[in-house]
Amino acid sequence: MMEAAPALPPLREVIARHGLSASKALGQNFLFDEHLLDRIAAIPGKLQGAQVLEVGPGPGGLTRALLRAGAQVTAIEMDRRCLPALAELAKVFPGQLRVIEGDATKVSHGIEGPYHVVANLPYNVGTPLFVGWLGGESWPPQWASLTLMFQLEVAQRIVAEAGSDAYGRLAVLAQWRSEAKIAMKVHRSAFTPPPKVMSAIVHVTPAEMPEGVSARMLERLTEASFGQRRKMLRQSLKGLPGALAALERLGIDPQRRAETLSVAEFVSVGRELTS
Repeated sequence: MMEAAPALPPLREVIARHGLSASKALGQNFLFDEHLLDRIAAIPGKLQGAQVLEVGPGPGGLTRALLRAGAQVTAIEMDRRCLPALAELAKVFPGQLRVIEGDATKVSHGIEGPYHVVANLPYNVGTPLFVGWLGGESWPPQWASLTLMFQLEVAQRIVAEAGSDAYGRLAVLAQWRSEAKIAMKVHRSAFTPPPKVMSAIVHVTPAEMPEGVSARMLERLTEASFGQRRKMLRQSLKGLPGALAALERLGIDPQRRAETLSVAEFVSVGRELTS
């Protein structure tokens, strides 16, 4: 039988005791609903004994849910005001929580082997971190899944289909060798302070990587294609060597716009440019 999770003081009490408030400059919004936090922690599946990376834990709301689920959590936090509250959690769950102070875009987490990323990402660094996790030539990645909170608009861009208004670079990068879905929508009223927009949890798992395609080349291709998304491909891709010739070889009309190309078509063009 599993041991009962230790009793913890309410998050509001922890925040009040440490004099914490959400920092607008750091893109912070705190979640207090323990049931909601437990539901988010359950999205990756069974976490008992699993390695989890959390970015921007703040006062530790999601952290405590991950620890209750039995995860070994490495949390990266740059707001030193939150460190004492996280240290208290580490004492309650001995040996389960390691806290790294710093900027997640710059510091190394040092986790070996497969791990899950579960995070209520600070809005101002969410997209760059996400693109970074999706990148790299080595595949499958070290992470086993990404369970990430985004603004709903960003989440919709990640799972969008070709031809829709939300479809763009994020969708191609998230879907060409991964499976992405919106696992849960979160109302703005669940946060303190409430953000101006709705949020959603995106769950991403690695899929098989298409052969003969460089990830870096696909990044360059999508960056050029969607950098001027209202222009035809013949205009937006003229600065990428070989791109227009690749379109011709594949029979893709250069008068089309980037949002009309499927993920598979982008992969085909990327393969032509890689070889």
